[in-house]
Amino acid sequence: QYDLSISAPPLEAVRKRDWSYYPQVYEDTGAVNIDQHHPFELAVPVSDRDHSIGASHAPVIVVEYGDFECPNCKQAAPAVRLMLERFVNRVLFVYRHFPLEEVHPRALLAAEAAEAAGAQGKFWPMHDLLFERQPHLGLERLGEYAERLDLDLAEYCAELDNGIHRQRVREHLAGGRESGVRATPAFFIDGRIHDVSFGLHSLIDGVEAALGKCKPGVGN
Repeated sequence: QYDLSISAPPLEAVRKRDWSYYPQVYEDTGAVNIDQHHPFELAVPVSDRDHSIGASHAPVIVVEYGDFECPNCKQAAPAVRLMLERFVNRVLFVYRHFPLEEVHPRALLAAEAAEAAGAQGKFWPMHDLLFERQPHLGLERLGEYAERLDLDLAEYCAELDNGIHRQRVREHLAGGRESGVRATPAFFIDGRIHDVSFGLHSLIDGVEAALGKCKPGVGN
């Protein structure tokens, strides 16, 4: 059983639609956060450059902006797996980087490590390993994870040393900010941001609703 709850804002803040609460939620807990001054739409369309899992022809696309050092992103990972298991061939899941360096100093390098693994066809195994080993994201450990995944170590280490993938991570960050993302995890369902601050079970509900719009009964 997975705990799909995430810290929610006070009821009074919800009633008043007091969005100013959300930055404090993020600062204290890393919970989901959006910028009320943005339209909450995905600014950068999904493309072949994205890391995706699921059926390419799926009627619903879910995009996550995440941070490998964020505790709530780690908590979201099993919820995403449950979503993919429940909606086989009906959801395409895309992961994009949004390392919050101010509070998670190892997140950027971890994102680069995932990209370096992706260059060798091992993005998703590294993605899972980084969340599994979240307290241990130092450079030496990242090398151990590459060994565990049987990567070409010389190539992997050279790419990390030279920051080969840093620009790609920065592009993800810029796209996330343009989409209104201010904290992690941030989810978009078919291009619209989906609030999971009341629990990650709402991600499943959101996908079911999107599938229902695609075709009557498809979410059943």
